[in-house]
Amino acid sequence: MSGESRNMSFTNIKVFSTTLARDREMMGENISRWIKENSNIEILDRVVTQSSDKEFHCLTITLFYRMK
Repeated sequence: MSGESRNMSFTNIKVFSTTLARDREMMGENISRWIKENSNIEILDRVVTQSSDKEFHCLTITLFYRMK
């Protein structure tokens, strides 16, 4: 977590994850839509994780947030 958000307590997490290329292309739009639909939250931090094996590439974005 970033230095600034370490002093803040999150109460919830939201995980966006996919292994499909077409879903990875849309992930940013899906996250933006979710944030707009949940305007009563304050995002405190995020973690982006990538992993892969011989066949699949997985992208996971985890948001740490609390209610405003």
